[in-house]
Amino acid sequence: MMTTILALDLGTTTGWALLRADGRIDSGSQSFRPDRFEGGGMRYLRFRRWLTDLKNRTEGLHAVFFEEVRRHAGVDAAHAYGGFLAHLSAWCEHHQIPYQGVPVGTIKKHATGKGNASKAQMIAAVQQLGFDPKDDNEADALAILNWARTEISHE
Repeated sequence: MMTTILALDLGTTTGWALLRADGRIDSGSQSFRPDRFEGGGMRYLRFRRWLTDLKNRTEGLHAVFFEEVRRHAGVDAAHAYGGFLAHLSAWCEHHQIPYQGVPVGTIKKHATGKGNASKAQMIAAVQQLGFDPKDDNEADALAILNWARTEISHE
């Protein structure tokens, strides 16, 4: 039985990859950059609305996997990631969708064989799988999805 899986690289530009129940994979990047006239929380409300729209356009989501970041280069990135993670986990709990974080090194090692692979190496690894990511965010989401498919097939 095929399941519908959403993989996310959380951030102001969120990479996403969706494995549909029919085996088709859709992916892309979605910007949640705040508009100059928006309050600070609007990006998270737009993120939640986007998740709900995505869920409504699928056959139902069975699991969500996301890149689990433990260290950020800057304070702003850390705050944004924390906000997206808080909203994602609350949204998943509300919709009773299992969710799991995957450490960055695990994703990189699975995709490239190196736990410290560069953005360019991650993009190249995903291209070798037959995808054409528009940016590193989409590439990371596709790598997370590939890792999740491998994990689920071993269960």
